[in-house]
Amino acid sequence: MKRLGSALGPALLAAIAAAVAAGPVRAGEVSVGREADDTVVLRSAVAEFRLLASGELRGALRQGDRLLCLQEAGPGDAVEVAGEPAAALRFDTKPAEVTDLQGALGSGKRVTVRGRSTGPAPLEAQLVVEVWSEFPGVAVRSLHLRNGGGREVTLRRVVQQASRLSAAGVEPGRLPFEMWSFHGASVDWGQDEVVPLTRDFSRPNRMGEQLPNGSGGGIPVVAFWTRTAGLALGHLEPLPVVASLPVSVAKDGRAAASLVVEPERRLPPGGEYRAPRSFLAVFSGDFYEPLRLYSQMLQREGWPIPRPSDEAYAPAWCGWGYESEVTPAQMLGTIPKLKELGVHWATLDDRWFDDYGDWRPRRDTFPGHALRDLADAFHREGIKVQLWWLPLAVEDGRGKYESHRYGTSQVVAEHPEWLIQDARGGHARFTRNLGVLCPALPEVRAYTRALVERFVRDWDFDGHKLDNVFTVPRCYNPAHHHRSPDESIEALGEVYRTIFETTRALKPYSVTQICPCGTTPNPAWLPYMDQAVTADPVGGRQVRLRIKMYKALLGPQAAVYGDHVELSEMRRTGADGWIEIGRDFASTVGTGGVVGTKFTWPDYGPQWKAVYLDESKEAHWKKWLSLYARLHLAQGTFRDLYVYGYDVPEAYAIEASGRMHYAFFAPDPAVPWKGRLELRGLLPGRYTVRDSVEGTELGVVDAKAPFLDATVAPHLLLEAVPVQ
Repeated sequence: MKRLGSALGPALLAAIAAAVAAGPVRAGEVSVGREADDTVVLRSAVAEFRLLASGELRGALRQGDRLLCLQEAGPGDAVEVAGEPAAALRFDTKPAEVTDLQGALGSGKRVTVRGRSTGPAPLEAQLVVEVWSEFPGVAVRSLHLRNGGGREVTLRRVVQQASRLSAAGVEPGRLPFEMWSFHGASVDWGQDEVVPLTRDFSRPNRMGEQLPNGSGGGIPVVAFWTRTAGLALGHLEPLPVVASLPVSVAKDGRAAASLVVEPERRLPPGGEYRAPRSFLAVFSGDFYEPLRLYSQMLQREGWPIPRPSDEAYAPAWCGWGYESEVTPAQMLGTIPKLKELGVHWATLDDRWFDDYGDWRPRRDTFPGHALRDLADAFHREGIKVQLWWLPLAVEDGRGKYESHRYGTSQVVAEHPEWLIQDARGGHARFTRNLGVLCPALPEVRAYTRALVERFVRDWDFDGHKLDNVFTVPRCYNPAHHHRSPDESIEALGEVYRTIFETTRALKPYSVTQICPCGTTPNPAWLPYMDQAVTADPVGGRQVRLRIKMYKALLGPQAAVYGDHVELSEMRRTGADGWIEIGRDFASTVGTGGVVGTKFTWPDYGPQWKAVYLDESKEAHWKKWLSLYARLHLAQGTFRDLYVYGYDVPEAYAIEASGRMHYAFFAPDPAVPWKGRLELRGLLPGRYTVRDSVEGTELGVVDAKAPFLDATVAPHLLLEAVPVQ
């Protein structure tokens, strides 16, 4: 077992000892000091940030009389200019300027240092570090570069906050990579965002731009945590930025992380470049905490997160059980069962339309006024209905998706100049290999508004299921006169703002849902929806963790659709096929999500057997839908009281209707877990603990020692009722 001294090194140990000896900073204060080696130290009530000459920040979490630091000596900041090798940046920290801060993030301190590149290119650098009293665990960095030479240079690559991480620094005896991690990149359907690091771990974590498979965007945050401390880094730009947050484990077991941009920016003499504003956060807990801090800081600076419509918490049924050839008769035939189950939202899913872009009804399945008639029929039975579509997507005569071969949309025939072009001048490819309209154009946003008015006002649908939503390609169309090809990516949110605000104006109770199929969301459109969705989860674990992710980003009372319960368990068929056989409502209910299903009914034959609501399933559905309605956990307050990866069994806490509710999940669903549970977050007093699902009383606990011996198989939902 390594001792703490050998893990951190004598220099850092001496600095930490000096900082601890200096005493804690009072709550609400940020102080700035300098060590003997001219390292600048910013101290807050909960953290200490050390600014080194390399530009690297090392963050340490205060825990009692200790400072916990996951970082070891890293390479710091670097730049690469065309025709030259990468060069480090070096800063003179001795004459650091210190100023007071007062702004949207509260009060604090700002430190400014200056330096230059160590390479041949005469790049001058200015680094600003800010720590705010209301966000005492976060340091914000701003890097500015200036061409101080007499010739033009092309800035190829900028690396910020290149860090080396080791769990041994806070928990002696652990291997350096023995940490859990969160990766905000939107990469591929089925990939986990929350994973333990391994000896050969590597992820590029591209952000903002569209990837070759059509996904992309993502939350620009990576986070790492042990049982005792965590560290996160990312950027705080209000608009999407094409960047990466690569994470890898080196041969020595240390993890490496950094923020990288490749601006390809020409800098004439005196020309300047501002790198994305980045942050380093230290915390205790898991990924929930840095995502919450990231969101709260953006909201303080104008990132709007709306309150969900009350209807966003209603359980919902989706017609996707019938897949792409669904008919009005199949949709309407489900109404008696929906009413019996107490479900009053329905979704008409993919392929009701003739082509992407024009969004006119298919003549073979929804002829004439069938769509308006469908909405009217649901409304007569007291059921509201959403419509599936994919904004900005158009058919341009190329390709196909599944059985649908693309033609040319009328909007493309009439307005080919609206399309995003790639760098070669061709039509850029979107998700599903479609063409795509450029969101930066006012004409495109006006066209989108007209579509929404048709769907909501004319056809009388009550909201949207916006699906396959990630980001868009860079736009090189010369007719658009973009200042940068990234302008299309930056403007994406404005299209979703148009959809959201137009829909709410027409129907204030509406529900707009956005689904980034199988991946993480994009901050560009996160503020413009009523209901997030766990987005085609692969099993109950992804349901639970994605609900927790969205509760951190959108608030502890966010409406997060757990997606179709059938997705909570899958069985593979063949090389690429899956059968969805899930019945795990607990993963949605227990974490405060909104329940949903895509069952088929009545029995139309073996084609829909996997999701057909037979008698045994019907009893299960009724039980859980009734429980969901009684507990109201989706509208409760999510409490971040348990650390994922370290608290066993996996646990969640919700405060609702004046009571604390808990959900526990066995590490292996096939093996019952037996042991002592801790019910955290209870106010002083005694509580009767009740099994929420079965209604049985399991014992009485006191908040002073809130422990209960129980079996979790595979889940256990509890509520703590105060003893009168």
